[in-house]
Amino acid sequence: MDTPHSPATQALRRRARELIPGGAHTYAKGDDQFPEQAPPFIARGAGCRVWDTDGNEFIEYGMGLRAVTLGHGFAPVVEAVARQLRHGVNFTRPSPLELQCAELLQSIVPSAEMVKFCKDGSHAVDGAIRLARAYTGRDMVAICADHPFFSTSDWFIGTTDMNAGIPEAVRRQVVKFRYNDLASLEALFAEHPRGIACVVMEPARTEEPQPGYLERLKALTHANGAVLVFDEMITGFRWHLGGAQHVYGVTADLCTFGKALANGFSVSALAGRRELMQLGGFDHDRERVFLLSTTHGAETHQLAAAIATMQFYRDHPVVETLYARGARLRAGVATAVAQNGLAGHVELLGRDCNLLFATRDAGKQPSQAFRTIFMQEMLRRGVIAPSFVVSYSHGDDDIDRTVSAVAEALRTYRRALDEGPERHLRGRPVKPVFRRHA
Repeated sequence: MDTPHSPATQALRRRARELIPGGAHTYAKGDDQFPEQAPPFIARGAGCRVWDTDGNEFIEYGMGLRAVTLGHGFAPVVEAVARQLRHGVNFTRPSPLELQCAELLQSIVPSAEMVKFCKDGSHAVDGAIRLARAYTGRDMVAICADHPFFSTSDWFIGTTDMNAGIPEAVRRQVVKFRYNDLASLEALFAEHPRGIACVVMEPARTEEPQPGYLERLKALTHANGAVLVFDEMITGFRWHLGGAQHVYGVTADLCTFGKALANGFSVSALAGRRELMQLGGFDHDRERVFLLSTTHGAETHQLAAAIATMQFYRDHPVVETLYARGARLRAGVATAVAQNGLAGHVELLGRDCNLLFATRDAGKQPSQAFRTIFMQEMLRRGVIAPSFVVSYSHGDDDIDRTVSAVAEALRTYRRALDEGPERHLRGRPVKPVFRRHA
């Protein structure tokens, strides 16, 4: 499927770039992240299918940056939201839904002794940082260098290549360690004695923790008087219903959830030990922490979405289905890679429930040009694939159609390796989000 954009869609794109910096409100959804043939806009979705403003239909992967775990327009969630909308969404005092949603999350994630809801992952992680700093009386933050994103706030963005506007003093407050490398964290604690407030990381990403790594990291963090924070925005409700903490048997002092928590509705959560969380309230005798307080932080229709989503997870084999669909996709892609002699050039990374792909050039080095070629060839065959992250709505037929598209796309990839990417690249290559210049 070639997707030349209609004049109307092209006009929409131009107008969006004039009115919205970057043309989108999320950098990962911007034009520079996709081949030029990609639909500039998605008009609607149902299950794992989406339609652009020209009426073209695609199978979608990534599903709203991994937030739509059940599927677009998923009936039980939409119906719960619609019921609540009729009763209002924002009042002068809390809604009982705030307690109901917190109790449900706590029943699923036992380490969540207290819970605070907000709108996005950045604010949840920011809240964890603030609590840890208040609890320890320290300023510095240690983050895992192998995990790409924690927050839109200065403390994190200052560590990236896109750090314009971030004061140098803020940048110096954050240091980095490597995943599965306990010595790198030990070195940071030695270099900054009694200076690090917290250690922030995903429990896992594409690389699994080595045996005992997370246990030893937690012990090291506590031995140095710091707080351990697990960012479970991705692993939560994908690795296991109870998150990666359940899978690996290691809990953090504070943890954050979002994305799949409400099937695309904007709900995130900061949860963790009562001793820390209660500093954001008034049932203690320490100095209070301004934790999370937003006008829209607990809108009732979005909490209703989270409740409906978690209830569906609890009553249906959602996570098991994600693993099964991902395994089917992984096997099909692996066969296509072998048939085209592309071992070491195209590789699937991560757990079956959260598949990413790597694209490498003739020297087997990461390549944005080859990523673009692969994505553009998938688009021609009706598949939007910035990743291969599946949802509950991806059926076997969708997976099989995707595998067929991959097999065809990889034939072009093979030719591009043999003949040079410039002969097969249709437009400019995609770019990394975090870069210093446009």
